[in-house]
Amino acid sequence: MTPAKTSASRTKKPAAKKPSPSRTDDSTLDLVMRLMAVPGRSGEESQVAALIQDELRRAGADMSQVRTDDTPKRSPLGGEIGNLTFQLPGTAKAPRRLLVAHMDAVPLCVGSRPVRKGKLVQSADKSTGLAADNRAGCAAILSAALAILKHKLPHPPLTFLWCVQEEVGLFGARHGDLSLLGKPKLAFNWDGGPAEKLTIGATGAFRMKINVEGLASHAGGAPEKGISAVTIAALAIADLQNAGWLGLIEKDGIRGTSNVGVVTGGAATNVVTDYLELRAECRAHDAKFRKRILDAFRAAFEKAAASVTNHEGVAGKIKFESRQDYESFALRSDEPCVVEAERAVRAVGLNPVRAISNGGLDANWLSARGIPTVTLGCGQQNVHTTSERLDIPAFEYACRIALKLTAPDADA
Repeated sequence: MTPAKTSASRTKKPAAKKPSPSRTDDSTLDLVMRLMAVPGRSGEESQVAALIQDELRRAGADMSQVRTDDTPKRSPLGGEIGNLTFQLPGTAKAPRRLLVAHMDAVPLCVGSRPVRKGKLVQSADKSTGLAADNRAGCAAILSAALAILKHKLPHPPLTFLWCVQEEVGLFGARHGDLSLLGKPKLAFNWDGGPAEKLTIGATGAFRMKINVEGLASHAGGAPEKGISAVTIAALAIADLQNAGWLGLIEKDGIRGTSNVGVVTGGAATNVVTDYLELRAECRAHDAKFRKRILDAFRAAFEKAAASVTNHEGVAGKIKFESRQDYESFALRSDEPCVVEAERAVRAVGLNPVRAISNGGLDANWLSARGIPTVTLGCGQQNVHTTSERLDIPAFEYACRIALKLTAPDADA
């Protein structure tokens, strides 16, 4: 999950002390430990998919119902494998339910060596993340599928979806083949945070690529002949900062965010830099406000490029590109998936907490594509950092909630 702050409101006051899980499934903890140790950055999820398929096969799944789609053909990243799906016919007639988690992890997590320390799991290698985001989600929904298969539990029609390329733009959810999902009516996604958190809305985002074109010249012999791309970029960024369009943005009672995250260019200190590439983003729940941030970026760079000239009056240029990463969404409080998720959270002894995320989720694109999707947590902490941890009791709750949502009458 793209890390971001969330705001939340409780549906009722939480108990002072959470009840303990009714049982600890060592095999489920072993499952998530093995998943977190598998390399699988965005676009390279095949080993994660193979482990999931092996577990399903050993549990007796009909492997003709386990399929991968052609997401790599449509994703700008390409990729070695598509989304993994498993359809399970119901034992009774009922609306189909979809359970989702993403397989990829950020590059920082490659080399993760999960080790248990009390009630937490962290990476033994201090230079890597843990990959609990989102192998914990993968394990939570896989544990539910395995329990149904092994114990022949009654259940409604189910589809399990393990998405690819969430961390780089939600490409799996955006480009995945919906025909493999069986037309689900309720959808539940597992990602970061405590098990009782229900994310019912999330922000929308644009990504920007800004090419700044200057003119090279000798920085010592004839700097006046050059046009510095660095100067253009610096002026534009300073303008955005001074006008309140960079970082946390609050205008007219509306909030958003923006960031310039990557700047590349230049080859030597004795050459006036003739080219820079910048990559940036902006986010806001309000689509019109998000467009205002985007327009402010474009205007700042155009103004800066026009203001930086050489001794002959030649100005710099920019090429500004943007694309929508994902649209914002907000689920109604009476949306069936929200109601059912809250029921499941209460059934395991927790009090549901509704949250709104300022980060992107696979639920953004699933909801945009006609499948309203609520997101639940799995106990991940400090994601996308070397101090990432997995809270074991919270993860166990997440697994129990997943089982309650797939086999409502099961003892979870």
